[in-house]
Amino acid sequence: MKRIYACIDIGSSSIKLLVGEMFKGRLHVLASSSVKSTGIKKGLIVDANELLSAIKLVISNIEGKLGIKVSKVIASVPPYLAKYKEVDGYSTITNEDKKVTSNDITRALQACVYNKVGEEEELVTILPIEFVVDNKAGIKDPKGMVGNKLGVRAMMVTTSKHSLYSIVSILESLGLEVADISFGIIGEYFEYRTKEMDKSSGAIINIGADLTNVAVFEKGIITASQTIPIGARNIDNDIAYIKKISKEDALKLKETFAIANRHYAQGSETVEVIDVFKKETRLNQLEISEIVMSRLIEILKLAKKQASLLTNKENSYIIITGGITEMPGMTSLLGEVFGDEARIGNIETLGIRDNKYAASSGMIKCFHNKLELRNKEYSMFSSEAVEELVSSKKGSIKITEDSVLGKIFGYFFDK
Repeated sequence: MKRIYACIDIGSSSIKLLVGEMFKGRLHVLASSSVKSTGIKKGLIVDANELLSAIKLVISNIEGKLGIKVSKVIASVPPYLAKYKEVDGYSTITNEDKKVTSNDITRALQACVYNKVGEEEELVTILPIEFVVDNKAGIKDPKGMVGNKLGVRAMMVTTSKHSLYSIVSILESLGLEVADISFGIIGEYFEYRTKEMDKSSGAIINIGADLTNVAVFEKGIITASQTIPIGARNIDNDIAYIKKISKEDALKLKETFAIANRHYAQGSETVEVIDVFKKETRLNQLEISEIVMSRLIEILKLAKKQASLLTNKENSYIIITGGITEMPGMTSLLGEVFGDEARIGNIETLGIRDNKYAASSGMIKCFHNKLELRNKEYSMFSSEAVEELVSSKKGSIKITEDSVLGKIFGYFFDK
């Protein structure tokens, strides 16, 4: 079976949809699309109809590229009111040869969360920290080991039902089955992870359009996160206010003209724009970059402080991500704020070499990792659709009407 997955990442600035195949531990991108977000602000839905239109557009773009229908997705949900709790559970190994199977793993993980999710909460994911087979601890994958009892210590991640269901219900109204959910910042860890990161403590900082999310990880497991109500759009507002120009022109200047670190900007580089008084004005790169740099330093310092507050351990790594990290001069600016402690996340996957796809790419890898632990063969596209994809013939997939609400996402494929 070809393991082909689709992931949608709904942000305040853009909506990204990525379809890719996991093969020999690597993600091979089949199609990607990004459209401007509408109807969502600071991670919350403010106009469901506008958001529906934007999601329809990104889906149409992908289906047009692939020639097949997208019917199942992994979806990102905002980490508002997220809670992190270490839990444990166990299952008795009952088969005749006493070897741990994927069913034993599933039952142990189910025991971890049984009666532990609050009435107003929904489970986002459960991340195994270690498995214990009888008295042998520190096991990452116990399949095939012999014993009488399988225990597991895990991190249970929950969020509010409202923030989760509002996203899932919109996707389901479009005929999409949500196969799994995750926080984008968990996906970003899986995108940037290294063997060294899996052995140490660190933080990931995502500078979004309206918000900056900070999460800390301990040996590959998220332990806490916090949202800071400031993001890249504040830079647009600063430029627009100070230079008396429209926010649309301010955004364009930020994306195509400004330098993150003013020390690399040129006063001789100029651009002409029309201000709010309908007069032509000439702006130079240095003055725009000074505005950008001032706000970026504020964001980075707030995020650095928050990362320290979320953990009592020294961070071995800090990774900065988000679309704005593609701006020239960001690396040197990080050096001024963090020293050698931080680096910009770098995507090396062909077809998506842009940090805006880090969350969706990583969520696919995280989902695939869950399936491998469960020893589960799974694809979001039927074998018929894959044949159509390979032969480049137009076609469609029957859209399932089964809802994922009420299931524990990503781990328990009981049906």
